[in-house]
Amino acid sequence: MITLYQFGPALGLMDPSPFVVKADLLLKLSGLPYRRERGDMRKAPKGKLPCIDDDGQIVPDSTLIRLHLADKHGITLDAGLSEEQKALAWSVDCMLGEHFYWGIVHERWMVDAYFERGPSVFFKGVPALLRGLVTRLVRRKVRANLQGQGMGRFSVAERLRLLEADVAALSALLGEQRYFMGDTATWIDASVYAFVSSALTDAMGETPSRALMLARPNLVAYAQRLRAEFYSG
Repeated sequence: MITLYQFGPALGLMDPSPFVVKADLLLKLSGLPYRRERGDMRKAPKGKLPCIDDDGQIVPDSTLIRLHLADKHGITLDAGLSEEQKALAWSVDCMLGEHFYWGIVHERWMVDAYFERGPSVFFKGVPALLRGLVTRLVRRKVRANLQGQGMGRFSVAERLRLLEADVAALSALLGEQRYFMGDTATWIDASVYAFVSSALTDAMGETPSRALMLARPNLVAYAQRLRAEFYSG
């Protein structure tokens, strides 16, 4: 049986990492038996979660997990898609994971009001005498990552405009379809659902990303639909 290593429920989500949620839904869509366990980033092969253990083979990264399902189990989750649709799915996945994600990271980690209601909960297990220091060090590292990636270099207005373009693109591509590519769920739904549902959480109040999602009824309905289908139990 496959074991998925995750962080665990937080911030009103099955997992605070959209990449973990993406991997989880990929496994659900695959139909393969799997279980979830709390992971340890210090032991993860790339120092990040998610990763899976598939009969002793450790596979990190949600995208590499998807490719592993195809390579080892023959499960591509893209049946019926044209080459153009496959290319579109890949482009959307990159937009979400390499662009939109960093906008969410910035608002949650760099804006004090959202941080206090959100990621600060991750430090509750740190001894009180060290909690402030550890929190500052981690936030400093996140800030450096944001500067290196580029999202941290934009103004508030610029970041909002970029996130709005991402959300508008998702909404336009989804349209009134049941799933992102039509009437059948494919692998890209794991990614889209993960990021849309993450942005829609109200655990941190009315964040910019939540407001942008709420302004697109088809994305809200999409998240509700997939949550009911895959996570109602």
